[in-house]
Amino acid sequence: MTLRTPKGRIQRNAHVPEHKEVLQALIVLMDTNPLVWRRLEVPIDYSFWDLHVAIQDAMGWKDYHLHEFRCPQFARAGTKIIGIPDDNGFEKPAAPGWSIPIDIYAGIYKSMPFEYVYDFGDGWRHLVSFEDRYRVEEGATYPRCVAGARRCPPEDCGGTHGYLGFLEVIRDKTHPEHNEYLQWVGGKFNPDDFKPESIKFDDPDMRYRVAFEGEEYEAG
Repeated sequence: MTLRTPKGRIQRNAHVPEHKEVLQALIVLMDTNPLVWRRLEVPIDYSFWDLHVAIQDAMGWKDYHLHEFRCPQFARAGTKIIGIPDDNGFEKPAAPGWSIPIDIYAGIYKSMPFEYVYDFGDGWRHLVSFEDRYRVEEGATYPRCVAGARRCPPEDCGGTHGYLGFLEVIRDKTHPEHNEYLQWVGGKFNPDDFKPESIKFDDPDMRYRVAFEGEEYEAG
């Protein structure tokens, strides 16, 4: 059972037992070589907003920029855009992600991947596939990251092309910008450094309140 706020946000009812099924999702950051990827298990009652938050946390993005999901519909209907609606009407219409459950698309388009795009400037395109659906594991906490490889690129590095240039600079100690680039990312950067068990997931409801209701986030 779900409740909808006046804004249409899907919200879990605290009096209803925990979800009993999860979806397994594969997320691949496109145009990376070697691939940056994650395999997640997310609750079946998640909305696309919730999935957005889980992808951000699993990949290592900071959620500084806009995002959207591009979900194929029937061929004659084009593509369904899900994300944050533009109230000014200047951009292509997007359905609010917080009001659409992922189970709708997981059931209809089980074998059809869709795109998750983050930061329309850098244009980080992720290919998302729902691979499986099964009952929760007793004692497990969801969402969780069960596999993956390679660290996420730094924010605002110029997309995949800029990321390749960034890697060349930090690998070349003689490059005039080597120290500057390393300082920009905190002193060190290992593109192969990734451990699924180190991922910590934020509460998507709290992230929503911070983003749209002005609530301050208190960590920990």
